Amino acid sequence: MKIRNKPVIYITVAAFLIAAEIVLNRFASINTMGLKIGFAFVPPTLAAIMFGPGMSAAVWGLSDMLGAILFPIGPYHPGFTVCAALMGVISGFLLNPGFTAKLFKKKKGGPVPPIRSRVRVFPNVVVTVLFNCLVLGLTVNTTWVSQLYGSRTWWGWFLYRLGEYAILVPVEIAIIPILIKLGGTLKRRLRIAEVKKKNDA
Repeated sequence: MKIRNKPVIYITVAAFLIAAEIVLNRFASINTMGLKIGFAFVPPTLAAIMFGPGMSAAVWGLSDMLGAILFPIGPYHPGFTVCAALMGVISGFLLNPGFTAKLFKKKKGGPVPPIRSRVRVFPNVVVTVLFNCLVLGLTVNTTWVSQLYGSRTWWGWFLYRLGEYAILVPVEIAIIPILIKLGGTLKRRLRIAEVKKKNDA
């Protein structure tokens, strides 16, 4: 079903999620030199669950860039924004049921893969969190932190920031399944609102 005002609704939702991420990241997180602990992952993860990798990458990347411009906390490196957008892409492909189904769709002339499109804690949530946190967040972003601050070696910053991800990984694995259920409910309500708006037009 095509909804005429669908882009406007999605842009409004995206703007709200970007604003929520900036608030959670800049004002409701522990922000110290090289460390950031909080729930700023929630809005872009909801974008991934509801709309897929494109929206999630936009929310994560734009919120990081706009937050750094409007409410700077220490120096900025564009690598942080690139990593944030990549986190959105990974989250969108693995946490959005529609994109998960496309990854395992039936090939022409081949058997149907014995994998359900339902998003599962393992592998979907666990792989998403481990890749985003340990590969992009801890390993790659540590490179930018070491370039900006320079008071430690890369390994020194890696070990310093390891405690942050020792907290974030289990927290995200515990919370994202709740967000998956919430995202499904919100998307259904959004579709109802779209249909109602079309009928009222």
